[in-house]
Amino acid sequence: MEKHFHCTACGKCCSGWLPLTLDDALTHAGRFPLAMILTTVRQSARAYKVTARNGTVLHLSKKKRVAVQISPTSYIPPAFSCPELTDDGGCAIHAHKPVRCRAMPFSAYRDESDQGPLLNPRDGWLCDTSSAAPPVYRDKQVLERQDFDLEARRLKEQASILRPYADALISAAPNVAVALESASKKAQGGTVVLNFTTILPRLKDVDTASFAKQQLPVLRAFAKKTAGDKKLADYHQYYAQNIKGLERF
Repeated sequence: MEKHFHCTACGKCCSGWLPLTLDDALTHAGRFPLAMILTTVRQSARAYKVTARNGTVLHLSKKKRVAVQISPTSYIPPAFSCPELTDDGGCAIHAHKPVRCRAMPFSAYRDESDQGPLLNPRDGWLCDTSSAAPPVYRDKQVLERQDFDLEARRLKEQASILRPYADALISAAPNVAVALESASKKAQGGTVVLNFTTILPRLKDVDTASFAKQQLPVLRAFAKKTAGDKKLADYHQYYAQNIKGLERF
């Protein structure tokens, strides 16, 4: 079975949350408001094995467990476009865009054999999936795989930092474990949002003051954009709390 795909640069996929590698999060700290997102994945889900391999596993009982995806994330409301999206649907940082964007429409957060559904455009997306578009996926294998392999490699490499980070939080902060257990009860898996600063102590080469100097203007800008909107109250509160925390540095 063969699938075709061509990006038409409609910009429709450039909105809302964007999972990042640690390197991309730090590189773009002056562009994106950052958070750490923990996402539960059930044992019955196709992405369970790859999530457990790159993330961690939370044991809920003797027999029940969930995998936890640990993602540095550009934490932007779903209705907001990426701050680097240009008016014509292009990317202002195309040459330096995050690995997650480069790998699109594929995702190393899923097994290679499970990429087919990602080639079905969502409502409103203008991706070209006609036979005139180049073939990109055949017999459950990615054809042009440089960016897909790069993302898979980066996720594997950073697991040695993210797994002990999450395990320590789950062990030391009961509220995190309780929140994850609650999230796991959702049919499609749920998420727990944590301050990005919680990962900084594990990044030995990162100068916290320099990071704060880059991140603060971004958080202030998004706090202003979300102020007074009840639907975005959770986002506004997150930005405001992080501003206070980073101002200490």
